[in-house]
Amino acid sequence: MFNLKKLIRPNILSLKAYSSARDEYKGKSGIFLDANENPFGKYNRYPDPYQIDLKEKLAEYKQTSIENIFVGNGSDEIIDLTFRIFCEPGKDKVLTFSPTYGMYDVSANINNVEVVKIPLDQNFQINLVETQKCLTDPNLKVIFICSPNNPTGNTINEESIEYLLNNFNGLIFIDEAYIDFSKKNSWIKNIEQFPNLIVSQTFSKAWGLAAARVGIAYANTEILSFYNKVKPPYNVSKLNQEAAINALNNIDQFHLNKTIILNEKSYMLKMLQELNIVKNIYPTDSNFILLEVQNANKIYQRLIQKKIIVRNRNSEINNCIRISIGTKNENQQLINALKNLNQIEL
Repeated sequence: MFNLKKLIRPNILSLKAYSSARDEYKGKSGIFLDANENPFGKYNRYPDPYQIDLKEKLAEYKQTSIENIFVGNGSDEIIDLTFRIFCEPGKDKVLTFSPTYGMYDVSANINNVEVVKIPLDQNFQINLVETQKCLTDPNLKVIFICSPNNPTGNTINEESIEYLLNNFNGLIFIDEAYIDFSKKNSWIKNIEQFPNLIVSQTFSKAWGLAAARVGIAYANTEILSFYNKVKPPYNVSKLNQEAAINALNNIDQFHLNKTIILNEKSYMLKMLQELNIVKNIYPTDSNFILLEVQNANKIYQRLIQKKIIVRNRNSEINNCIRISIGTKNENQQLINALKNLNQIEL
């Protein structure tokens, strides 16, 4: 039986959250002499600590409730808060499926939390037989699932995720940073069905706001009450909130940009298939392509010499590079460079 309070660190349960000036007075007009702010300037006032205007826009767009939304300083803050809320340092564990997003490891190390890693199978899917062996560990608090996965690009099978949601008494954290590029449904629609589900998304990828650092978590209100309790009081700046709101006010541009990226991805997949140095192209539901190539290290260095920067994933997946989809011109330059490499011995 899932019991949220048993998962939360005792010091977090008893924590008295910081009360900011904007917690005590929520009005938008008046003579503000309560927060020791400078009375002069355009950005002299603290931002809304709960990002209400942004959450209202998100709730409308995602067809969910504002109470089911948490906004963080990028998804990385949400990941870090997950460790701080649920994992006792030096005692508790989390589970990941490798290869996957590297910040789970980094945040775990910062918070002194053990990471149990189970390799994905040959199709980059969850090995449920091996995973089942870990589910009864009383110190296992969170399972992180990146879907579509980074760096592989594929979506994790819905049946595997649903099995874990039904059979694990800890939290399932589904990282959907690339979901906007996928034809698959988001797990946001399931947050009320599964009390142990947290879904994270971001404005960094499909929305083109990586510099703004705006991440979102969707979960039930009880879970999110602890994120609001632990987060810094003004964790997302006014400038970044405004950037996200502006993006949501320009949905047509968002869809246009996404269509261009997906069309360019189709073009890239076609062109890459014609290159002898490309040994395998992995299925992708994201805005990037994972390739197995003839010699990843040499190809990476040769491209660097031409000021074309891809991601060398050879240390995680043998002889693989990851290519983000760029503009039409950028993609053509990459293809031309790879064609030239195709003519020489690597």
